[in-house]
Amino acid sequence: MSVDVIGTPETERFAPRGPALSPSRAIDFKQCPLKYRLRVIDQIPEPPSLAAVRGTVVHAVLEALFGLPAAERDVEAALALIEPAWAGVRDSRPEVAGLVPAEELDGFLAEVRKLVGVYFRLEDPTGFDPESCETFIEAELPDGTPLRGIVDRLDRSAAGELTVIDYKTGRAPGLAYETRALFQLKFYALVLLRTQGRAPAELRLMYLADGVTLTYRPDPEELFRFERILSALWAAIVTAAETGEFPPSPGWMCQYCDFKRLCPEFGGTPPPFPSGEDEPRPEPALLPED
Repeated sequence: MSVDVIGTPETERFAPRGPALSPSRAIDFKQCPLKYRLRVIDQIPEPPSLAAVRGTVVHAVLEALFGLPAAERDVEAALALIEPAWAGVRDSRPEVAGLVPAEELDGFLAEVRKLVGVYFRLEDPTGFDPESCETFIEAELPDGTPLRGIVDRLDRSAAGELTVIDYKTGRAPGLAYETRALFQLKFYALVLLRTQGRAPAELRLMYLADGVTLTYRPDPEELFRFERILSALWAAIVTAAETGEFPPSPGWMCQYCDFKRLCPEFGGTPPPFPSGEDEPRPEPALLPED
């Protein structure tokens, strides 16, 4: 399993804030509390994957595409943005250069071109202007649970209805993965409901590997039930941070985990849990959601 984009720490993109929950970090804790701890509290470095680098370049191309006048957003213009986008990713994250050696660059860029081409089969970007791209959204629930996320694109209709668009460079999920996708969409919908007073009319996940769009039309009552799930999850994270208890939760996803060397289930030993005045808060590094 791979992610769509390289994670960008919150402090690199936004002014410092307190701890909060994002969709990916919520799923991390649900999947394995130890994974959450090693990723968020201990901040153990994780090597980027080739799929993540490819996804980051595609996202950068689509963001730049919507920076052009609507009439100029054709396939040729998008393809011309690929090499500058790759250069930007490579220069900002030097560690990714080793994943794409010079002799493999042409093949890597061809894969990006294919994904960008599929995007144009899903919609015509010359027919509208988005309200915003790469949008940071946040809300605090009535019980104090803080939520944050980054949405790839927000569109607003003439009637004022909001649509959330998120790009995925993998394939559309089967039933086993659809719950994760819907979790992310409900999270975004709830934040927008709490900040704008009404839920977005529609949320779309655009899967560029196979040209499939997953659509979700949120119901406010369903979102309020989902809100209680997030509140309980955040309370569990805070309690775990106070006690230092983040147990491993072994399962089939372990085969994709970068932390197996530190996991007791695989003979590893986690680092000592931070304590005292230097103890970090349970603050996720905010990722563009994968």
